[in-house]
Amino acid sequence: MGIVIGLVVTFGCVLGGFMAMGGHIDVLIQPWEFVIIAGAALGIFLVGNPMTTVKDAGKAILEAFKHAVPSENDYLETLGVLHSLMRELKTKSRSEVEGHIDNPDESPIFQAYPLVLKNKDLTHFICDYCRLIIIGNARSHEIEALMDEEIHTIRHDKLKSYHALVSVGDGLPAIGIVAAVLGVIKAMGALDQSPEVLGALIGAALVGTFLGIFLSYGVVGPIAAKVKVVRDKRNRLYIIVKQTLLAYMNGALPQVALEFGRKTISSYDRPTIDAVEQHTLSSGHGEAKAA
Repeated sequence: MGIVIGLVVTFGCVLGGFMAMGGHIDVLIQPWEFVIIAGAALGIFLVGNPMTTVKDAGKAILEAFKHAVPSENDYLETLGVLHSLMRELKTKSRSEVEGHIDNPDESPIFQAYPLVLKNKDLTHFICDYCRLIIIGNARSHEIEALMDEEIHTIRHDKLKSYHALVSVGDGLPAIGIVAAVLGVIKAMGALDQSPEVLGALIGAALVGTFLGIFLSYGVVGPIAAKVKVVRDKRNRLYIIVKQTLLAYMNGALPQVALEFGRKTISSYDRPTIDAVEQHTLSSGHGEAKAA
């Protein structure tokens, strides 16, 4: 919703200000200039990026428009599933714990936290490192280094669409100049026409420059920035898992280890200690019934 409101304000102020100065809005309606700029930008985007990044960019833009960042429930469920798994690691045999992490879709622990189970990448991340903990011969600093490397790789992959959009946005002013030059070339072929005709052609050419700059700094750039914000917040879930499991490996009790993970959440989104405790206790009762 924020993007939509921002775009409405941006377009309204730019176009409204132009009309208030006495400009005629129909002068800006140059569909072929838009076709040149948008088509060239799309073509460059396809040339410069693999199809996986192209598809992910569409997904990332949709996430940005929806502001699909983790909610408090996402954080609570992530902490909740970690608490349940750490209790299992502490009290149950290796074979019993392996049943949960080898097949999380059928595990009553993961089924109690549907938001985590829906996030397949996060679920695999949790299961992989719980499996390493079960093995028992991995040191915490080695696990930490491995986690850091994997989280860095995940962030790099998730931000490919952001960098692709930024590259297109940076190139739009130049593409606008290309469209303007083509318009000027067309105008040069009409030098024998009346000043009114020639002026209209030159004005249409300048619209290309306007569109290129405006689309770059007023549309694509801000959307790319929002993509980065959303993707970074979604990656925060991996940091929570990392800090919680490392605290557990270093000897912290499950409830104390959760606090290490909770503290990595932004203060604007961080659930309270009481909320975490209430959520883990209520979910624990649900697991007991399922068992």
